Amino acid sequence: MLAALVASLRVELADALAALTRVTGDLAQARERIAGLEERLKKTSRNSSKPPSGDGLARPAPKPRSPRKKTGRKPGGQPGHEGGTLARVARPDRQVRHEPGCRGRCGEGLAGRPVTDVERRQVFDLPPVKVRVTEHQLIERECGCGERTRGAAPAGAEAPVRYGPRIAAVIVCLYMGQFLSRKRTAQALAGLFGVPLSSGTVAALTARAAGRLDGFPERVRQNIAGSPVAGLDETGFRVDGRLAWVHCARTGRCTLLMVHEKRGTKAMDAMGVLPSFAGIAVHDARGPYDGYDGAEHQLCCSHVLRELQAVTDAAPEGEWCRAGQAAAALTAMRRLVTDAITRDRDALDPVALAIQVRDYRSAALIGLKQTAARSGKLMKKHNALARRLTGRQDDYPRFTADFRIPPDNNGSERDIRMVKLRQKVSGCQRTLTGARQFRAIRGYLSAAAKNGLTFFDALVMLTKGHPWIPAPA
Repeated sequence: MLAALVASLRVELADALAALTRVTGDLAQARERIAGLEERLKKTSRNSSKPPSGDGLARPAPKPRSPRKKTGRKPGGQPGHEGGTLARVARPDRQVRHEPGCRGRCGEGLAGRPVTDVERRQVFDLPPVKVRVTEHQLIERECGCGERTRGAAPAGAEAPVRYGPRIAAVIVCLYMGQFLSRKRTAQALAGLFGVPLSSGTVAALTARAAGRLDGFPERVRQNIAGSPVAGLDETGFRVDGRLAWVHCARTGRCTLLMVHEKRGTKAMDAMGVLPSFAGIAVHDARGPYDGYDGAEHQLCCSHVLRELQAVTDAAPEGEWCRAGQAAAALTAMRRLVTDAITRDRDALDPVALAIQVRDYRSAALIGLKQTAARSGKLMKKHNALARRLTGRQDDYPRFTADFRIPPDNNGSERDIRMVKLRQKVSGCQRTLTGARQFRAIRGYLSAAAKNGLTFFDALVMLTKGHPWIPAPA
């Protein structure tokens, strides 16, 4: 009887242990899922590559404590900074004199009396804008022998009636530069200048302008491929209802944009920069960029700082986190470089740099050890970040050895941002041809602006048929 009772209890205990094991496993899975959901809820534009528009309209969460230290400088422009404000010109286009309308205390008139002071006040405004129509008359004369000869039409007057280069430049500037739709561009021209225009004319003038840039991309491609440092980036772009990719390669003087159906090496090969590039490629650590062995790499510190902030946000509140130490070290390295450039130094203080590199590498090794188990999706993600920080520990602080190298890829993001803004304002491109026209003109305008040309001047040169072309590197 007692033996049967013991056997029964053993069976019940085994069942209870099995049930407890199942519940423990379910609890571990639930905790892992909760951690993943909490990470998704905490993900913002400050700790990931999520755009600010994805943060929603709710009140933003408090900013995480910045790893930067106080500089002691007051906010705003610093001493020596050149301000930009409306200033009087030495030679105005028109002067209007305003005589005093009252008499002196004695009652005598002031006409012809000496001028004791002149207070100058200048008003900047546009003159009345009106389209000027120039008629080119091609005179035909008859020679004594009976043969008739007619004068040749000047450039820009090939058709009986057409729009001039300045009107065409305004149209392209509004359509491609300010992202108005074709219909609203036509309405703007009619409202501002009284010029009748159709949506089809806007499209035709834009296509003609883009077609005059045939030699521009190749020159820019050669200049970027031969430069010592180049930034690289890509972003999604909706074309004809499908996802395409806009690829960007840039330097401080050039911008090259390309639309392609693919995101990886097939598109990068078609772009033609990386296959022959032998300088420093600045990018966001995407795998396809590393497939080009001829280049060295500077990984974007701004991207990894957001990733490190996400690790800090996932850590228990009040607990020391290795990600904060790594972020502080990278930020300190950037500050060291900025101070050295400001003070016109050629290199960093080796002791100060060694301290920050030590903190950065030790934090990465601690993170690698703490996440070695990779027990859940979140830990696997943090482990992948730690492995990248340790495996490519020379590629993040490379900018500290060569001041020509930027510590981040923000320049490429600025050059490519107009693509996302165009999509946000006017929606996707309906055809691949239209998308390629857009990238050609935007790349041209970006490069021209880097070389001191205004949008309008660059577009007038383009619509005249003589686009600005950068000098060979």
